[in-house]
Amino acid sequence: MDNIISQDNTFSYKYSAVENKEIQEIRKRYLPQSESKLEELKRLDMQVQNAGMVESLCIGIISSLVFGLGMCLAMQIIGTGIGMMVLGIVIGIIGMAGILVAYPVCRRKQRKAKENLSPRILELTEELYQE
Repeated sequence: MDNIISQDNTFSYKYSAVENKEIQEIRKRYLPQSESKLEELKRLDMQVQNAGMVESLCIGIISSLVFGLGMCLAMQIIGTGIGMMVLGIVIGIIGMAGILVAYPVCRRKQRKAKENLSPRILELTEELYQE
């Protein structure tokens, strides 16, 4: 961008859309980031919806692997003998119990997050309805 002021008080400006866009993008990175009320509402809603997801996925995946190990032992793919078969059944039952626990863990975490965040969510929805 070249700005030139001549002696006869005229202003000459060379405009470049590409440069202006690049300047605006760089400037936006250094401005303080503020979140609108709608963006905050969406973020809080996603926090409630995703609460407990990681924990329940970890429990479910690990329990499925334990269940699979129990099945392999019970069907004598790994090991032989009645002792391994009984051990496989016990391990499989433990794996099933873990799989059954994963969903309630997720629901409990979501319920806690909902209790904690619902006052702010309701406040934001009221403010947005007022606008």
